[in-house]
Amino acid sequence: MKITRLGIIHVRPRFSFLRIHTDEGITGLGEAVIEGRSRTVEMAVKELEPHLIGQDPRDIERLWQTMYRGTFYRGGPILTSAISGIDQALWDILGKSLGVPVYTLLGGKVRDRIKLYTHVDGESLEELRAQAQRAVQRGFTLVKTVLSEKAHFLEPMSYVKKQLQRMETIRDAIGPDIDMAIDFHGRVSPAMAIRLAKELEGCYPLFIEEPCLPQNVDTLATIARSTSIPIATGERLYSRWDFREVLEKQAAAIVQPDLAHCGGISEARRIAAMAEVYYAGFAPHNPLGPINLAASLQVSAHASNFLAQEHVTLGQDYLKEPFVCEKGYIELSQKPGLGIELDEEKVEALRYSGEWESPTWRHEDDGSFAEW
Repeated sequence: MKITRLGIIHVRPRFSFLRIHTDEGITGLGEAVIEGRSRTVEMAVKELEPHLIGQDPRDIERLWQTMYRGTFYRGGPILTSAISGIDQALWDILGKSLGVPVYTLLGGKVRDRIKLYTHVDGESLEELRAQAQRAVQRGFTLVKTVLSEKAHFLEPMSYVKKQLQRMETIRDAIGPDIDMAIDFHGRVSPAMAIRLAKELEGCYPLFIEEPCLPQNVDTLATIARSTSIPIATGERLYSRWDFREVLEKQAAAIVQPDLAHCGGISEARRIAAMAEVYYAGFAPHNPLGPINLAASLQVSAHASNFLAQEHVTLGQDYLKEPFVCEKGYIELSQKPGLGIELDEEKVEALRYSGEWESPTWRHEDDGSFAEW
C-alpha cells in the first residue's frame, strides 16, 4: 500500500478535515488545524508531502519520526498540528486495512465507554443555573465553565466575589454528586490565580484548567502547591517534550494534550503513558470537530489514567452516523479505524476559506491587551 495524495478542506466554524488517499482505495481521516492559523497548517502539510507520497501509510512510527525530526526545526503548534492530522489519518488507514478499531492496535481497550463532559455558561446567574441543571438532566456527571471576564494583572475584591458567585451558582445547581471544573483559560496572572483558587476551594472543583499561561512551568508549579484543587494543563503544549517538565515538577495533576496539536494519536498515547508514571490523569482537550473527537476516543479507550473527554460536537453536521451520548457517555465503537465516515454533502455545505481569528480582548480603562 502506498500514499498517493493528501487533501484538506476547511469547514465551519473553524475545523479543517484532512484526507490521505492510498493506491488501494483506503482513505484516512484526520483533523489538521490550529485555531486561527488553519491555512498556515495546510501549507505545513503540503511541505510534509514529500516525506509521505509513495510511502507505506502503515509505517506510522517511521513516518512520524521523519516528519518531526526531518525538518531540523522541531516542535511548535504549526508543525505538530500538521503532524497530528496526518498521524490520525495514518492510524485510520491502518485500522481500516486490518478491520479493527485503532484502540485495538494500541493494545486494546481498558473501558467500554468514554465519559464526556460538557460546557456551561451564561451572561446571568439565572442562565448559568439553567444550563447547569440541563446538563445534569442530560446525564452529564461533569460540567466545565470558564472565568467570565478579562482580567488585569491584579483585580479588586469585587472581581473575585463575582467569579465566586458564578461558581457557587453552578455548585448549587448541580449538587454535591456532580463534578465541576473551572477553566481559567490563562486569563489571569499567577498572583490572581492563587487568590481565586483559595476562594474557590469551597466549591470543590474537580480541577482548575490553565490557571496561568503554560510557558513558565515553575510558576505553574507554585500555583499547584498553593491550592488543594488539582491543576490541569496541556492544550498549548505541543509534544511529550513540552509535557516532560510539567510532570517532573508536578505542576499539574491532569494533562490535557489536544490530539489535533500534540502530535496525534501516536504522541498522545506516549504523553498519557508518561503521565501515568507521575500518577497524573489524562483528559484530552478538544474544542474541535468530530474527527479529532474520534481520534481522542481511541486513545481514551486505551489509557488507564483517563479522566474525561471534552467535546463541542457529536458530529451531527458532519458525520453519516454521529456519535451518540447517553447519560454522559459514548459507547465504544467496534468499527475499523477511527470508526467514522463523513457525510460529504453536509461537509461540502460547511466549506469555507479557513479564515478565522481568535477573539482579541482589550481593557476598557486603558485599551491594553487582555488575554482571551
